[in-house]
Amino acid sequence: MTTESQSAVKNILHVESSLFGEGGVSSQLSTELVAKLQNKYADANTGVNVVKRNLAADPIPHLDLATITAIGEGKPVIGDTLIQELKDADILVLGVPMYNFGVPSGLKAWFDHIARAGSTFKYTETGPVGLLENKKVYVVTSRGGYHKDAASDVEVPFLKTFLGFLGLSDVEFIYAEGLNLSGKREQGLADASAKIAALVDEEAA
Repeated sequence: MTTESQSAVKNILHVESSLFGEGGVSSQLSTELVAKLQNKYADANTGVNVVKRNLAADPIPHLDLATITAIGEGKPVIGDTLIQELKDADILVLGVPMYNFGVPSGLKAWFDHIARAGSTFKYTETGPVGLLENKKVYVVTSRGGYHKDAASDVEVPFLKTFLGFLGLSDVEFIYAEGLNLSGKREQGLADASAKIAALVDEEAA
């Protein structure tokens, strides 16, 4: 990962989890968000580094006993790189489609590798404490139907819980819904793009 020492540089970590790769709606919309952030920072003479993780093109292996054992023995594992990318980021952008009411298994694998005691959270006498703070998180989620604020949306509560566990509490959600419903797709995409534009306008350079 490219790093810069200047305080004027923003580091963005962009993680796409659609099985369709670049062609997925969540991937396209999260890419749109990253591009708008880059433009905003450029207008403010702020440099931007973007690290992209496409979990369809470059899958993360699911956590297994061999990996856990290697971590315990202090051996290098892929999670070391993933955690460093996240620590270096000022902004995290997640493209997250809803699959069967949950997150894609590839993203769950990424989550499992970055949740590590002593690195991204710690245990204390009063309970676990997240170690990743002062980062902005944007989650772009795409759905075939309508689930926002409904009992069927178990995805967003999970994401809030997991991100909060790591100390990531400044989270904005962008919803693209109704994508598989007749006559609703274009409106769902337009609503998501409008939300992206509004959030970028609010982002402090």
